[in-house]
Amino acid sequence: MAGLTDAVANAMLDNQFPAGSASLSLHSADPGATGLNELSGGSPAYARASVTLVAASGRAKTYSDGNKTFNVPAGGRVAYVGYWISGTFKGSFPVASPQYFAAQGVYTLAPVTLRIP
Repeated sequence: MAGLTDAVANAMLDNQFPAGSASLSLHSADPGATGLNELSGGSPAYARASVTLVAASGRAKTYSDGNKTFNVPAGGRVAYVGYWISGTFKGSFPVASPQYFAAQGVYTLAPVTLRIP
């Protein structure tokens, strides 16, 4: 069988997404390699959501603190979610169904799991 062992996959996840504090962000379009197109503004104002990462297990890593809610300003569009570790952008993924907010609203994100197949 070719491929990574579970131990190596877990170590890779833990190296790039260490246990501890991280944050998630919302983006109106592809954030590229640096976190572009992050939402801003609104009342209450949009802010990144802090999450607590636990050690990788079974080739997967998730955060341990449940659903996350974000305030989204009027005219905002949620198309991508970004990952941040200590203020450094680590990557993103597109949401299944992008959502446009004509008025100020709240976007709820279910727990996110990173996997190495």
